[in-house]
Amino acid sequence: MSKNLENYWKRNLKYLGILLVVWFVVSYGCGILFADALNSFMLGGFPLGFWFAQQGAIYVFVVLIFIYVYLMNKLDKEFDVDEE
Repeated sequence: MSKNLENYWKRNLKYLGILLVVWFVVSYGCGILFADALNSFMLGGFPLGFWFAQQGAIYVFVVLIFIYVYLMNKLDKEFDVDEE
C-alpha cells in the first residue's frame, strides 16, 4: 500500500473513531448514564433523558451519517480517489 493510501486510510479510521464516540456518548450516555440528570429538562413535553433514549439518539445517528458522507467526499477529493 502506498504512503498516500495509508494516510487516507488513517484519516478514514480517525473520522470513524470520532463519530462512533459521539454516537456512543449520545446513545448510551445521554439515554442511560446521564438520563436522570437530563430528565430535569423537558423537550416537547418529555424528559430530555427519555427523549434521547427514544428519539434523540436516532436523530443524532442520522446526522452522523450525513457528516461522515461529507467528510469522506472531502477526503476523497483531497487524496484524488473520488469517482469524478
